[in-house]
Amino acid sequence: MNNIDVMLERLSKSKFRSSFHLNKQMKEYVSSKGMDVIREHAYGFILSRIAGDNIMNDGKQTPMKGHPVFIAQHALACCCRGCLEKWHHIPKERKMTNEEVDYVIDLIMKWIMRKCK
Repeated sequence: MNNIDVMLERLSKSKFRSSFHLNKQMKEYVSSKGMDVIREHAYGFILSRIAGDNIMNDGKQTPMKGHPVFIAQHALACCCRGCLEKWHHIPKERKMTNEEVDYVIDLIMKWIMRKCK
């Protein structure tokens, strides 16, 4: 298994993280937009809300509803820098690297793909 599969397995054992699912409307949204567009949305959300250093509203920047990426972020502990540090060991006191951003996006996209099957 690769790092993403290992992390998905680990997160699936968390009662809180495993409680997040995509509803029918969100699955239809993903289907209508396509995975490439959802990936673009994910990059936009991560880069604008999570990837910087010293996030002023850390812990409150990711809504709990409204977009499949937001649900995935909560399910995957990618919703704030505190969760990223705790679960993924990405330090919160600095800007995320391109590799870290790519990892988070790949994790989100794999989770969404699995939930849409």
